[in-house]
Amino acid sequence: MSSNIKIRDIDIIKTWCLLGLLNFTRYFFKKRFNRKFVVGEHHEAITALLDDVFVGKETRVCVNIAPRYSKTELAVKNFISMGFALNPKARFLHLSYSDDLVRDNSKDIQSIMNLPEYKQLFTATPTSTNSKKWYTKEGGGLYAVSSSGQVTGFGAGLVDEENEDEKDELTKELDELASCIEQSEDFGGAIIIDDPIKPDDARSELIREKVNQKFETTIRSRVNSRKTPIIIIMQRLDENDLCGYLQRLEPGDWTVLSLPCIYIDEQTSEERALWPFKHTLAELYKMRDKNSFVFNTQYMQNPKPLEGLMYEKPFKEYEVIPITQKKKRKNYTDTADTGEDYLCSIDYVETEIGNFVLDVLYTQKPMEYTETKLTEMLTKDQIEKAVIESNNGGRSFARAVEAQCRIIGNDKTRFKWFHQGENKHVRIFNNSAPVNNLTYFPKGWDRMWPEFYRHVTTYMKVGTNDYDDAEDTLTGTIEERKRDGVKDLSGYFD
Repeated sequence: MSSNIKIRDIDIIKTWCLLGLLNFTRYFFKKRFNRKFVVGEHHEAITALLDDVFVGKETRVCVNIAPRYSKTELAVKNFISMGFALNPKARFLHLSYSDDLVRDNSKDIQSIMNLPEYKQLFTATPTSTNSKKWYTKEGGGLYAVSSSGQVTGFGAGLVDEENEDEKDELTKELDELASCIEQSEDFGGAIIIDDPIKPDDARSELIREKVNQKFETTIRSRVNSRKTPIIIIMQRLDENDLCGYLQRLEPGDWTVLSLPCIYIDEQTSEERALWPFKHTLAELYKMRDKNSFVFNTQYMQNPKPLEGLMYEKPFKEYEVIPITQKKKRKNYTDTADTGEDYLCSIDYVETEIGNFVLDVLYTQKPMEYTETKLTEMLTKDQIEKAVIESNNGGRSFARAVEAQCRIIGNDKTRFKWFHQGENKHVRIFNNSAPVNNLTYFPKGWDRMWPEFYRHVTTYMKVGTNDYDDAEDTLTGTIEERKRDGVKDLSGYFD
């Protein structure tokens, strides 16, 4: 009787582990380190995607996430160990920028598979302690080498069965159903690339190109089947790193999971830390303050070349607006052109020194929301003049906001709307220097308006930018200075 219970318990554990990579990781992490694996939202997202790789739903995958966020633990060590559990015949090719790193990972995979608990549940066992190339007794294997090393003589995945394309439709449907039930019979291994280039080399175009071409000339051809998955998991380091290169070359072929360390909560529109167990929001802010380029690239997965930013200097910040001869409280608003665009509205004090920003409304929410919020903002900041671009419904928007202002007793704000017919990008480019020199933000503006801050500080001079609404509105505040003939004394106060 006790023997039957033991077998049943083993079956339950085995089934639970094979239900998903996160279960597998949690179970064997506890067995290895005698402590639990602290699960974050990013772990759930990564393992869900890799579970789709196991069942053949995904074959080309890029995961972009910061260093030290368990990416190697999940996507290399436990993914490969679970792959062998599903199919001991599976073949894996594992690459990284360093031979030492892949060898260490290979040893850790062997240590997982040599655990008594693993052996109790699964049949796959390494037949060698060689960390570069080793096999299972069923014929599966792992080849671990640096991305710049020799990878000939070994193929990842299993060779397709003969006449695979000649199966009738019923057989194919039955096979598809069977693959969802019996994953182990179909999964044959993968190529897994973990950080193909090290951060110190990422600024070198020569080294980046060498890595990208190595993928084309050698790595890509190391699959034994067109169904063999290729998984790249890395922190972004440059626009032209391997992930960036492949997304431009084959934009529809790769599933990309990008996981910035700070994200916007859709419910509250507030910033959240991706994994507070690793980095709190305050700690991430400190990291960003120390080196915004490194942070935006490696931790926010938003690589931008330093030399290509539209606003090359950090924006000036203020704590108290200085006393000047001229002060006028103004607003400039650019309404959203399409449903994906942002409405951007900036309240500011216009002085001889520059424009001192008071508040920003930057949102993709509909006009039912923005009309009320802008009314409140104009009234709170006692704005004297509101300039609203009348393109794409801007005039009716301006009239609606003006009407709401009058209803709540704000008769101070005067409204002006006009049609903006000039090219947006040309205007932004031509006015980038005065925007950079004459705009003062309140201290801590990166936390007050995080999306606005991120879009402004990463906007590129050339190439494709996802959004230009913030830059367009800042440009409008400078053009408004020119229209009003404000004398620029900013240099006197520097």
